[in-house]
Amino acid sequence: MNNNKFNTLNDREWLRLTGIKKSTFNKMLDILKVAEIEKFKKGGKTNKLSLENRLLMTLLYWREYQTYFHLGKSFDISEANCYRNIRLLAIPFLLKYYYKI
Repeated sequence: MNNNKFNTLNDREWLRLTGIKKSTFNKMLDILKVAEIEKFKKGGKTNKLSLENRLLMTLLYWREYQTYFHLGKSFDISEANCYRNIRLLAIPFLLKYYYKI
């Protein structure tokens, strides 16, 4: 699934698809970019999906509870990689917003 498909959505359609406003998506993306920079200071392999697509995949999972199989096929990754991306992406978000660390 290409992120360009979602760039053409208006605000109302975006809200229906993801459950959040585009401005909230951009704020979440900024938080995750900082976390990603910290993570890769130690080195590591880059991800096949962009950070925007990983966040979008996570939001779609939380919104619709699609199986990892369906999300993986939509984003051209394996089920295991889909699970790993959603799990690792949720940690900085939860720490920042829910636990106020």
